[in-house]
Amino acid sequence: MAEIDVQRSDIERFMSRFHVKVTEGERSTHHEVTLSAADFDRLGGNYHSPEEFVRTCFEFLLEREPKESILPSFDVSVISTYFPDFETRIQRF
Repeated sequence: MAEIDVQRSDIERFMSRFHVKVTEGERSTHHEVTLSAADFDRLGGNYHSPEEFVRTCFEFLLEREPKESILPSFDVSVISTYFPDFETRIQRF
C-alpha cells in the first residue's frame, strides 16, 4: 500500500497548488498538482478539505497505474482525459 503525503504549497484566488509525495517501500515519486476552486466545488463536495480530495485522486490513479506513470506535474482536471470514469468515481469515493 502506498503512502500518500499531500502538502498545500500555494493558495491563489481561484487555484491551489499541492506537492504530493507517493512512497512505496524505499522508493518515492514527487508530483506538483493544481486544483481549481471550481473543480473542488464541483467534484469535491464529499471531502473535508482540498488535501483530502487530492489524496483520493491519487488513490484513484494508483488503482490504475504505478506511481512512476503518474505525471510529475498536472491539474486535476486532466485526469478524466486519461480515465473517463474519474469524475463519476471520485464523487463516490
